[in-house]
Amino acid sequence: MIDRFVTALAWLAAALFTISGCMLTYEVVARYFFVKPTVWAAELSQLCLIWGSLIAMAWALRFHRHIVVDALAAQLPARILRWTDTAAMVVVAVFSAALVWKGWPIFWDSFERGRTTGSMLDLPAWVAELAVPFGFAVLFAQAVIEAIETFRGNRPGHWEAPHE
Repeated sequence: MIDRFVTALAWLAAALFTISGCMLTYEVVARYFFVKPTVWAAELSQLCLIWGSLIAMAWALRFHRHIVVDALAAQLPARILRWTDTAAMVVVAVFSAALVWKGWPIFWDSFERGRTTGSMLDLPAWVAELAVPFGFAVLFAQAVIEAIETFRGNRPGHWEAPHE
């Protein structure tokens, strides 16, 4: 079930990146060709990029799309690599849990106080801030799954994942 949720979030992230690109293209054309800049394109595209990046993290972890420097690890036996990959997933889970724990109060405080971005759009600040605890909560769940499955030998480690 979480695989489908993570995949859906990845598709949503792809859509947000596309929308952001369209907004920025529109802004460039409006600003430089018609001398009529928008007040919304930059801020909304930043919001799309923030949300897109943070909700795509779990998918990238699931399919080994993060950057891996494995010069030393490539020299280790597969059994040891499975342990190191499991340990890495535990570290990702702990880091993600810490960000959820620290990010939630920041979001909640902005939500309760009604803080805004202070820009011309004056969007509620919590809209962007919620992306941190949400994205890292999903990453936490995926990292726990990856740690368990890698430890059991049910998931290929980074050394066995297809590289492009």
